Amino acid sequence: MSKQRVLGHDEERYRRYRAQLAPGTPLREGLERIRAGHTGALVVLGTNKVVEQISTGGFIVDTDFTATALRELAKMDGGIVVSTDLGTIISAGVHFTPSGELPTIETGTRHRTADRIALQSNIPVVTVSASMSTIALFMSGLRYPIESSEQIFVRAEQALAALSRYRDRLDAVTRELSGLEINRLVTVGDLVKAVQPLAMVRRLDEELQGYVEALGVDGRLLQLQLFELTSGIDQLATLLEIDYRPDDRSDFNLDVLRHLPTGDLLDLQTVATAIGLPGDLDHHLESRGYRLVSQTAQMGTAMAGTLLDHFGSLQAMFGASRDDLASVPGVDKAQALAIRDGLARLSEQIGR
Repeated sequence: MSKQRVLGHDEERYRRYRAQLAPGTPLREGLERIRAGHTGALVVLGTNKVVEQISTGGFIVDTDFTATALRELAKMDGGIVVSTDLGTIISAGVHFTPSGELPTIETGTRHRTADRIALQSNIPVVTVSASMSTIALFMSGLRYPIESSEQIFVRAEQALAALSRYRDRLDAVTRELSGLEINRLVTVGDLVKAVQPLAMVRRLDEELQGYVEALGVDGRLLQLQLFELTSGIDQLATLLEIDYRPDDRSDFNLDVLRHLPTGDLLDLQTVATAIGLPGDLDHHLESRGYRLVSQTAQMGTAMAGTLLDHFGSLQAMFGASRDDLASVPGVDKAQALAIRDGLARLSEQIGR
């Protein structure tokens, strides 16, 4: 057996092979043709010394990988071995004899063999079931069903609807946070109420990116919708970190919430503690103002920092005239007017 064998789920490796099995790829096209023809198949996605040792019979093909060739070769008894980059069909009609001592919960001969090949060689194996008309990926002791685009779209639409709701909530609470920042009334609880939907949006974004990868060419529209709903999310997280990072916490960040259990993410105190803030939700916080200035005046954090340093506080900036703003090094009259108009619009929105 290979000493490099790693058991259990490996997300990065799984997503890489799932992308290679996505609709529109040559491998997926060949597997779909096999499934449509109601024949089965066992395809080993790579080779090494272990694969060679447990292979008997068959013949060398050594030809460029095409969906048509895969379909035709699958009509014969035995399995198929392709190169790791999926560019070449190496052999076909191969009979595999993996160790019968390897544990497997599979019952069908093809699936049991595929599971043991993947375990023994640490090479992924994909199967097509003739009776069930399903495609499955075997890797590191686990079986991953390869779903149809229609099945994936059902879950993606549900996740997309949830993402849209959380994005609307995030926009609402950040507007409320802006008003509190201007009036210096922010508490730990107020910040956490903004951080919660932000974390959920990032979590759903990650889930939906997985669906986009699994859909391949069928996921282009979903990718566009996802881009629209998550635009500016990472920038918002960075700006909130800058605004509320404790002076003694250089490692303060919101990424820790990515791995927080969903139940804990719904608890305000747990979230506050997780990101390194006081557990007292009424504890007063002072924003440094980077988010408001950067997003309202459409500028980078460096220029925002220059303005905030010059005026001394966010509140002083809101009271600054155009001439006051133009007196800041690096700000011309046109920029000063744009900044003044942006701050005025924000004040008006908050007032309403």
